[in-house]
Amino acid sequence: MMLRPVLLVVSLALSAGFAAGQKLTANIPYVENGHERNVLDVYAPQKAAQGLPVMFWLHGGGWQAGDKSDVALKPKVLTERGFVFVSSNYRLLPQATMDELTADVTASLGWVYKNIARYGGDPNRIFIGGHSAGAQLAALLCTDDRLARGVGVPFAALKGCVPVDGDTYDIPKIIITAELRTALYGRPLPTFGHRQKFGNDPNKHLEFSAVTHVAKGKGVPPFLLLYFAGNADTRAQAERLESVLQAADVPVKVFGKGDTNHVRLNDDLGKPEDPATVELFRFLDPLTGRSGR
Repeated sequence: MMLRPVLLVVSLALSAGFAAGQKLTANIPYVENGHERNVLDVYAPQKAAQGLPVMFWLHGGGWQAGDKSDVALKPKVLTERGFVFVSSNYRLLPQATMDELTADVTASLGWVYKNIARYGGDPNRIFIGGHSAGAQLAALLCTDDRLARGVGVPFAALKGCVPVDGDTYDIPKIIITAELRTALYGRPLPTFGHRQKFGNDPNKHLEFSAVTHVAKGKGVPPFLLLYFAGNADTRAQAERLESVLQAADVPVKVFGKGDTNHVRLNDDLGKPEDPATVELFRFLDPLTGRSGR
């Protein structure tokens, strides 16, 4: 448990010299006496304000790596557009189970709902986004209403979802795809692939899949699904979730960016004239009452 004090010193240094126009409050525990990774960062506009929409962000890393600091330009551009930006850590595989990992991000969302007003955010206008593994978690939080309600968050408080280049919105399909591809080319099956990460129980694969929980009249928020067009798996998974959302009359936009890759798609969000950034703002602006870019 020596990591948290070290991180605190780093966070104070970051706060002292952080970008003009915004302020960072780092390493806030969202679980009392929790794991050292049960912490989040809050970025807010420097100028005091109240009732701002909130972007709650979950990092990628295959559920085994990554950090809440992996946010690139997103806090800067979104605080400039009048958001409070929250980036959360969570426990990682294999030290934690997928159930525990999901419980962490759910608890973090619960903390945001109960506390974000102190940082200028509106607890009833929360957007959830994430990259890669974080995209799966974001989509799950925005479709399985039991998670939000279980930590005291009204499902109606979730106003939009932005999963970026996830390949696990329908976990049974990605498992079949990956294992069939492996078998066809005579390669050994992965020892810690999606089947193992999500547990060997097929019911768990369904439970952790966003597509399982989409239903008409449930209040699932609008979705913007961003993906790298050169990745057949993330494209297929985005289109799969899109079809399920459309069938349930949930507003959804899918956008594939070609001249990029899995990492750059996420890191370039916020760059002027970046096509995925343009789509992000087109999605967020009407939902937050902002007109135009």
